[in-house]
Amino acid sequence: MMELDLMHPSYDSRDSDDEYEKFIRRMNPPRVVIDNESCARATVVRVDSANKYEILLEVVQVLTDLNLIIIKAYISSDGGWIMDVFNVTDHEGKKIRDETTIKLIVDCIQKSLWADSSFLPSRRRSVDFAPSSDYTSIELTGTDRPGLISEVSAVLTDLKCNVVTAEIWTHNNRAAGVMQVTDEVTGAAITDLEKLSRIKELLCNVLRGNNKTRGAKTAISMGVTHTERRLHQMMFADRDYQRTGQELVDETMRPKVSVVNCYDKDYSVVTIQCKDRPKLLFDTICTLTDMQYVVFHANADGEGPEAYQEYYIRHIDGFPINSEAERERIIQCLEAAIERRVSEGLKLELCTNDRVGLLSDVTRIFRENSLTVTRAEVSTKEGKAVNTFYVRDATGNQVDARILDSIRQAIGQTVLQVKEVSRSAPQESPTRFLFGGLFKSRSFCNFGLAKSYS
Repeated sequence: MMELDLMHPSYDSRDSDDEYEKFIRRMNPPRVVIDNESCARATVVRVDSANKYEILLEVVQVLTDLNLIIIKAYISSDGGWIMDVFNVTDHEGKKIRDETTIKLIVDCIQKSLWADSSFLPSRRRSVDFAPSSDYTSIELTGTDRPGLISEVSAVLTDLKCNVVTAEIWTHNNRAAGVMQVTDEVTGAAITDLEKLSRIKELLCNVLRGNNKTRGAKTAISMGVTHTERRLHQMMFADRDYQRTGQELVDETMRPKVSVVNCYDKDYSVVTIQCKDRPKLLFDTICTLTDMQYVVFHANADGEGPEAYQEYYIRHIDGFPINSEAERERIIQCLEAAIERRVSEGLKLELCTNDRVGLLSDVTRIFRENSLTVTRAEVSTKEGKAVNTFYVRDATGNQVDARILDSIRQAIGQTVLQVKEVSRSAPQESPTRFLFGGLFKSRSFCNFGLAKSYS
């Protein structure tokens, strides 16, 4: 039998931990059970598996990516085994009855739990100038200001780049975005190193703006990443949780986060109360995980307008929170994680034929009409661009109807679906359709931006 030299320079105890983890999973394969009988309002998803670092986040991430709403969760993972229960619905508040969807839930969770993983948290690293074969991924962080997305989009258009997908968040006067772009000529990833260097340089200049105290970063990345988790990591690394005092914040609407130590059990207990919204559980667990805390027990309730979450945690080193500074940092970071996805004002949905420069043209029109974009989701599918923009007046006031009319004149025949969004009411108000009357389903996708603007 070959002996393992624990003193050899090549030996890493983490390798041993990882191999042991894999062995335990092979002996005790994960089990996922879907139950539509025990709960009147929701489908119950039960997950039993050998424990590993980040396993809770992986399960919640799968459920969130499958567009499910988690209305309750019960977490127990103290020791070598986890037993997690999630009550989920679709976006209409109905149980999951479709057998194909149920099978997809089971398959995706099991696939995620079977994937190899290291014991220590894996933070995806940016690798400059190493794009995938399909597109080039660009990561951006910098100082937020009115018109920033328009300026970034204009630079990419000038450099003959087509934005395929993008997600951009703003919080506490900081902005972060993940954009997938292709070369206008080839329709594939950008491989010209000189062009990549030029993209990085120009975007960094735009992101920096006039802010001399806070930096800006641009990275060209390879591979596939989970965009929303990456955005949380980027904003956390950019310290957006540090308030400057210049933010437009309604203090009465801030989430209530508290952290106390449970000395009998050697845990720290984190409680959160805030307005409920989709993906809230993912956002909080993602942040705790990236801060290298392990959740041993938890329960979450989001059945009403108010959400309540309680976590029993320790740091990955096995110790509870041991200083006031650490406690305050957790509170700040969780507040930021909750607030990053909250939007006020108007939600504008655009669906039209995709073309190079579309994002630049749309955001330019917003900027020229004194609208600032607080969050954006851009996607392209089968030649159609489906874009969602959360916008507000650049001065922080409610958007004037005359400005919307001006946007209609500038955009021409494009149809926008406009919804009111309010922090005090997490459920969106009934849809109002502007720019051409009522349309059903996705028929407004047939309209396109006018080729010229007046």
